[in-house]
Amino acid sequence: MEKIVQTAGRNTLGEFAPEFAHFNDDVLFGENWNNQDIDVKTRSIITVVTLMASGITDSSLKYHLQNAKNHGVTQKEIAAVITHVAFYVGWPKAWAVFNFAKEVWEAGEGDLPYEEEAMRAHAKEMMFPIGAPNDGFAQYFSSRSFLAPISTSQVGIFNVTFEPGCSKLDYVA
Repeated sequence: MEKIVQTAGRNTLGEFAPEFAHFNDDVLFGENWNNQDIDVKTRSIITVVTLMASGITDSSLKYHLQNAKNHGVTQKEIAAVITHVAFYVGWPKAWAVFNFAKEVWEAGEGDLPYEEEAMRAHAKEMMFPIGAPNDGFAQYFSSRSFLAPISTSQVGIFNVTFEPGCSKLDYVA
């Protein structure tokens, strides 16, 4: 995991409140956010839920929603989290959080159809989409391949992704 580094405390309050800036940048974000006991995606969700429960609907909430997105939370996941939490902390708070969430995500953004976590992680790192299982050509390969249309105007351009160890089979009709 890439180390999380925060400088907002020093940049904003360094001279006015240096001790607070230290706790913000070095302890909260430096030590707490870099603790490996909870992954950053879960930590991001917990932070959004805590801010929602506290009724904090300012720029810090939007920052943490963007942070959650950056750590792999999809639009579908954040919508489910906010809806679930609404029953415990209040419907008006959910409305306020949804208004910010809609500024961070597009509907359906980031949803990945892959059940295996390794495949989901791989898909998030890819420049091009992985696509749907390439069942039409499955008979030619030793394991799964995936096909994603990049462009279909004029000339079809497709991205083909192969599972590790996938190889072409010698096909005899």
